[in-house]
Amino acid sequence: MSIRARIILTHLLIVGIGFFYLVNKITDAKEIKPRYMQSVEEPMVDTARLLAALLERNLADGRIDLIGFREAFDKVRSRPFSARIYSREKTAVDVNVYVTDANGVVIFDSDHGRAEGQDYSRHNDVYLTLQGKYGARSTKSDPNDPTSSVLFVAAPIMSGETMAGVVSVSKPQKSMASFMQETRRNIFIMGAIAAAAVVLVGTALSMWITRPIQRLTAYARAVRDGRRIPLPKLGTSEIGSLGNAFEEMRDALDGRKYIENYVQTLTHEIKSPVAAIRGAAELLRENMPPEQRDKFLGNIESETARIQEIVDRLLLLSAVEAKRALDDQKPLDLREPIQRAEASIAAQAAAKAISMASTLPPEPCIVSADEFLIEKAILNLFQNAIAFAPRGGKVLASLKQHDGSCELRVEDNGPGVPDYAQPRVFERFFSLPRPDTGKKSSGLGLAFVREVASLHRGSVELKNGPSGGAIAELRLPRVIS
Repeated sequence: MSIRARIILTHLLIVGIGFFYLVNKITDAKEIKPRYMQSVEEPMVDTARLLAALLERNLADGRIDLIGFREAFDKVRSRPFSARIYSREKTAVDVNVYVTDANGVVIFDSDHGRAEGQDYSRHNDVYLTLQGKYGARSTKSDPNDPTSSVLFVAAPIMSGETMAGVVSVSKPQKSMASFMQETRRNIFIMGAIAAAAVVLVGTALSMWITRPIQRLTAYARAVRDGRRIPLPKLGTSEIGSLGNAFEEMRDALDGRKYIENYVQTLTHEIKSPVAAIRGAAELLRENMPPEQRDKFLGNIESETARIQEIVDRLLLLSAVEAKRALDDQKPLDLREPIQRAEASIAAQAAAKAISMASTLPPEPCIVSADEFLIEKAILNLFQNAIAFAPRGGKVLASLKQHDGSCELRVEDNGPGVPDYAQPRVFERFFSLPRPDTGKKSSGLGLAFVREVASLHRGSVELKNGPSGGAIAELRLPRVIS
């Protein structure tokens, strides 16, 4: 499992547990109900006290006059109204009131007089109030229905210092249930939205954390595969420090390995011409005919030139291999270096009676490149094709544009590339014998082309043509104007 997946899953687990506990705790009926009951009970206390004060004004000889009180409730019941309380519309009065005498017997019930004449002296709201305490109770009208509870709050009706009776205000909890349900629904919705937002933020956070790690992983794999890419931007965090350490380690290992390979291959390649020069020099000490002496002197000159070519090409190749990025990069029309390379190689092609032809598009094929390196790479491809083309043969070059690249194709009608040599043609110092002379070159030309292509984020390929000969294809990213 990837680090990003672990971070996201861990984040989801922690957030999920936290939100489940929080929402469950907030929406728990045991938590919500007491809060609503408290918010409802407090104004009911005020209402009971206010009604008790109104009834006290209608006392006659300690007796409660309920005529006006009864008329007021009848008017309230019969008068239609509509009140929108947030999302709930209220169209009926759901508050009931009953009044008892000093003994707890109901003398008035706003609910159509149903409880009148009954003894409520043992009901907590009446009982506690008659005892001079705060009286309230909650009673279920249906024992099997938890929402059938009715809240009663009572207040004493005083006649001087004597208690003349009790007024009790009641309100069913069903009226509160809709508010509670809506509150729970809103909490769930807001909780879900918040959880989704946290998940999105957590996902973005995990991507922000793991993206530098993915870049560093891709960089390490590119180094493993021998591809030349710059160190990606990793910021200044610990990942950035780790990336810089990777880059330093790569430079150290590449430098050590390069020096070892450089010394080994240079020693191997120079060994043969040096031996030829030494042998010719030893023979020149002896008396020999002038024509034979000239022959050995010619061998010394040719082997010296070969050593010089190896050194020059190796220095150029090492300079390219040491680059991490291009220094002098600008827009370049590939048609121009192709034409210049073709002109500079014309004499070499004429020496073998090889005809050269190029097919270039009428419109520019623009790449972002180091002009010197690109021209040298194209020249190497032309030289390689001429070297393997037979005398009187032909070399064809063509330039084509694709959606995102420019492709240079160089073909010859030589013997092609043997199967065993296909994987090694771009190796440093690997060379095949020329068909006409049997001699090998320095083996650095195609290696140089590969390094230049890699520096330009392009590619090069050498393959056999369908009808014989070899085909070299150099692809470079095209600049789309």
